[in-house]
Amino acid sequence: MRRRALIVTSLMGILMSESTDAQTNPDPANTLYLDLKDGRVVIELRPDLAPKHVEQVKALVAKKFYDNTPFHRVIEGFMAQGGDPTGTGMGGSDMPNVPAEFTKKAHFLRGTVGAARSGDPNSANSQFYIMFAPASHLDGQYTIWGRVVQGMEFIDKIKRGAGGSGTVQNPDRIVRARMATDPQ
Repeated sequence: MRRRALIVTSLMGILMSESTDAQTNPDPANTLYLDLKDGRVVIELRPDLAPKHVEQVKALVAKKFYDNTPFHRVIEGFMAQGGDPTGTGMGGSDMPNVPAEFTKKAHFLRGTVGAARSGDPNSANSQFYIMFAPASHLDGQYTIWGRVVQGMEFIDKIKRGAGGSGTVQNPDRIVRARMATDPQ
């Protein structure tokens, strides 16, 4: 019995140290920096869950597409949505839409980054949202492509919208978006 407890304790220690290493030493090729007015948000991209979405985000970041785009829809206790240069919720990039990459392996928790889309599951393009709180009703219905690993306090400071739609007047914006591998 003691030997089993020792083995379980050792395995837990190994798993915890691997998790800590991933947190403290993220893969720069899959680390996105969003600079906001209040500070830097670090997002771990999840190509293991959504390789096509991650590829699209990286391509848009390389084009500086997200720089100065607004968080046009921000709903208290739910999420902050951005990635539309028009600020209307109807805009996107000139790149093709990305097909859905739904998963049951990950869940919409606080800090999860998901792909915004229309009613068509294959209509995600450039818009995304960051969760303020868990939303299990989105699980398996929307693509998860990242998670905030640092700077969630800056997401919490994004200006909220009015009413149920969460539309923001004079919205906060992404100052700049860069990959950790980009020259700063």
